[in-house]
Amino acid sequence: MLQSLWMTWEAVFEMITPLRSVYQSQYGICKIVVRTHRGSSIRCEDGTCIHKGDYVCEIHLDNREVLELSRTVGADRAALVTARRLRDALKHIGHAVDTKPELAKVRALTGITLLHRGIIHGLGFELHPLETKWMNQVSTIYLRLLLRMLNPDGAKRLKQQRSKLVPKMLMMTRGALVNRYASGGKV
Repeated sequence: MLQSLWMTWEAVFEMITPLRSVYQSQYGICKIVVRTHRGSSIRCEDGTCIHKGDYVCEIHLDNREVLELSRTVGADRAALVTARRLRDALKHIGHAVDTKPELAKVRALTGITLLHRGIIHGLGFELHPLETKWMNQVSTIYLRLLLRMLNPDGAKRLKQQRSKLVPKMLMMTRGALVNRYASGGKV
């Protein structure tokens, strides 16, 4: 019941997304939304600075697909399959960012996640703290609720690892994304 209610909320959110983005598309298990960066400047490890107003490509896991995986193969196996599908999606996203005119101005791939210690390990993302206390609190509530909805053991994980399940901003610059995923680099 709660999961179907959550998926209804996701459908409503998907209808609103085009209103707040320049471009959106789906690549495998990931959805991307291009919009302008609204926060303060972020200096990345390769020296790239992302400034307010720069175009960024937000990456979102397709929660319907993650939920279906969790139901069909179990939560532990779903995490492994999700990580593999995420890596495959990043190859397509990297190629798209490198070749599609609609994505020519994108300066970085970004996301917010609780799963920075697991699923994204080894994918090339930098981790940055969330900018404001408000953003941190809202993201924590949303992502912890999402974990409860998508993972049958989510409530148990929250009790056992609450202090470790804090949101982080993922960041991969355009250059890092293209070098790693679009041009046959280290994956």
